[in-house]
Amino acid sequence: MTDQHTTARRRRQAAAARWRPNRIRLLLVVEAPPSALDRYFYFEDVRTHDSLFRHVVEAVLGEKPTRDKAPWLDALRERGVFLIDLSLDPIADRREAIPRCIPDLARRVRRLRPACVVLIGAAVYDAAFDPLADADLPVVDLRLPYPGSGQQRRFLEGFREQLSNPASTTTSGVSPCPLGTQSSPASSPRPSRAE
Repeated sequence: MTDQHTTARRRRQAAAARWRPNRIRLLLVVEAPPSALDRYFYFEDVRTHDSLFRHVVEAVLGEKPTRDKAPWLDALRERGVFLIDLSLDPIADRREAIPRCIPDLARRVRRLRPACVVLIGAAVYDAAFDPLADADLPVVDLRLPYPGSGQQRRFLEGFREQLSNPASTTTSGVSPCPLGTQSSPASSPRPSRAE
């Protein structure tokens, strides 16, 4: 790993730590951070190609976020929502990289102690669902697409259905997303714009 990549990893870790909830209710797992070192879910200064952030906010909070990310990140943190990457670094070959990341993912999820885990992206679900379920972690049996390449609507619909469906459970038998039912934009808590 180059110094540039080490620095980028540290910057991502610091940004994520700032927005980590005290109690993680909903842990989202995506494949890997973007290969562009200046983009990341928890970076506040991302101006383009931030569809994962926009669609997670829309799915969880019921509102389309502005480009001012800090109030929205704060609202996610207040709801107990946290996102991690299966691979700690960008990956070039997912077939090779993803399987190697699974044991570490299970350890990280166990340390975070979320109430439930949602896997985002078909490749992440296909590789991680069974190992996390076998480890008795509270993973939701939902194969969500990544919200890009025309899959945004399927992502939002699947995510919202899971949030609002009290009958479905995680592999550990608990209600999958203890965030309550999906609130409408008018009733969801609005992030403070003053920050």
